[in-house]
Amino acid sequence: MDTFEIKKSDEEWRKLLSPVQFNILREKGTEHPYTGEYDKFFEEGTYYCAACGTELFTSKTKFNSGCGWPAFYEPSINKNIVKKRDVSHGMMRIEVMCAKCGGHLGHVFEDGPEPTGLRYCINSGSLRFEAGKKK
Repeated sequence: MDTFEIKKSDEEWRKLLSPVQFNILREKGTEHPYTGEYDKFFEEGTYYCAACGTELFTSKTKFNSGCGWPAFYEPSINKNIVKKRDVSHGMMRIEVMCAKCGGHLGHVFEDGPEPTGLRYCINSGSLRFEAGKKK
């Protein structure tokens, strides 16, 4: 049972999200590496959940990991991210989800840069970017 604040049926989510966003955020899909719009994107601004608008990351913590997906070394607000053990596809990983709507964002790995040593490997399709400095 989920405890997310925003609860919608698949039909409701399909009306709000593109097919790619729905696959990633609601069906735990992923985009092909090096194809997401934010992979090699380094403008200054803030990244929000594409499903519900919750603030997730800022450009200050984004780095070029070379993994094929946007990478961040920490969330902008820790409580806006939920981590969950994921043993799908024969791997053991830590899934990253939006704490407000439960949308799948990607995974976090322990091979990132200092100061955290973490690499939040996030699907572009799960994000919405707003340019400019955080208010």
